Amino acid sequence: MTKQEDVMQGVKRKVIYVGGYELLGLAVGTMVMTVLTGKSPATTGLLALMITGIATVWNVSFNYLFEAWERRQRDRTRTVRRRVLHAVAFQLTLVCFLVPLIAWWLGITLTQAFVLDLVFIVYIPFYTFAYNWAFDRCFGVPSSAVNHEGNPHLG
Repeated sequence: MTKQEDVMQGVKRKVIYVGGYELLGLAVGTMVMTVLTGKSPATTGLLALMITGIATVWNVSFNYLFEAWERRQRDRTRTVRRRVLHAVAFQLTLVCFLVPLIAWWLGITLTQAFVLDLVFIVYIPFYTFAYNWAFDRCFGVPSSAVNHEGNPHLG
């Protein structure tokens, strides 16, 4: 068995990845929204839970699409550039789902919701980058990030 075969792959990898990513995100999101809005943790916690639900579904979908794109690349190395692309694209697309929810839940305008979400828009790409890097270091890269020679690259 090669080292890459020992690496966690497939559905197990995705479940552990998304579960850890979203649980940590839920805790941080609740705390930050409580501070920014002055609302109770119960109010911001419910909003954070809805955001986490949407983000979880989108995270699985986005990563499936990203890995499908990645498999078609000649060089599959997960470079810093590719990790930045992944993190920024994920966050920008997620904003399209979240800003209307935040506006509706808090009874504010879309502009106000966007300004509130701006903290997360800035923070989440860094969080996603760091989480992905640490996850790949702990569990190895997925098969989509292994070049044809079978050598995983952690970038």
